[in-house]
Amino acid sequence: MAATTPVFSLVRRMALAVLLPVISVAGNECLAQRAPETIHTLKIRNAKQLHRFFRYTGNDIPLISGHRGGMVKGYPENCIPSFEHTMKHSPAFFEIDPRLTKDSVIILMHDATLDRTTNGTGKVSDYTWEELQKLRLKDKYGNLTDFRIPTLAEVIQWSKGKTIINLDRKDVPLEMTADILEAYDATANVMCTVHSPEQALFYYKRNPNRMFSAFIRTPEELEGYEKAGIPWKNIMAYIGPDNSPEARKMIELLHARGVKCMISAAPTYDKLADSAARAEAYRQIIRQGTDVIESDLPIEAAKAIRSLHPPKAANRKFFGTMRLSGR
Repeated sequence: MAATTPVFSLVRRMALAVLLPVISVAGNECLAQRAPETIHTLKIRNAKQLHRFFRYTGNDIPLISGHRGGMVKGYPENCIPSFEHTMKHSPAFFEIDPRLTKDSVIILMHDATLDRTTNGTGKVSDYTWEELQKLRLKDKYGNLTDFRIPTLAEVIQWSKGKTIINLDRKDVPLEMTADILEAYDATANVMCTVHSPEQALFYYKRNPNRMFSAFIRTPEELEGYEKAGIPWKNIMAYIGPDNSPEARKMIELLHARGVKCMISAAPTYDKLADSAARAEAYRQIIRQGTDVIESDLPIEAAKAIRSLHPPKAANRKFFGTMRLSGR
């Protein structure tokens, strides 16, 4: 090999001086892109822990439920990427909406039609699962994303060891819901919204460990659950959308039975135009004794009430973090 000339050596050194920092920066950027992201999790492994997590103690960190997973720009409702986006900011559980396709696959979709939340049109029930896989989801502002419609089975499997999903009542028969929960051994990570003691009793007879988000907005509805014999340890109570005197009366009655209470801010306080007003409304909900806020804006609600966390909360042991690999 010929000897290197002084001029060539100088040129090579100058080139390396320019290129090495660029290569180093590019490499660091690639490493940053490959670095796993961290999410806040709920560390619940079995039904006993789930019941304890929702048991009222008077000394707990208030809970956040993401209504349909949360609704912010770029993240559609009812899909796993939106759940994970919320969990990057705060631990939360999620109210979701199961619906049936034409070929009886259970997917997540709030509306009976596709128009508002996807680039499709018409009824969900007119499409097969294979056809729906071709669609993409829109965020709340109508922006089309790369995210797709998930199946309930996917979400059940994803949620294990990470969070809790709360199945709202849409068009899926109770028996079909019970069947899929049994098939996927989903007692520790799934709860069911029930609108009556009769619905709760159906699930309870199939699985006495099933956890419920039960509509208990009046003393009469409370009495109905007591008569049905559903154990209070299996129940978190939805008491309505308003932080009203009636709601505070229900909080008193339910706390006496060890039941945590949830107010949904989605149709009320989430709609306040001013972010400061929303934050104060979320704090006031907690100050008045409510244990759980369900919100379209779970990240915002969680941030607003963080100062109200008790320093030695009984439920702190259920909160953890996890790295998401492959992101």
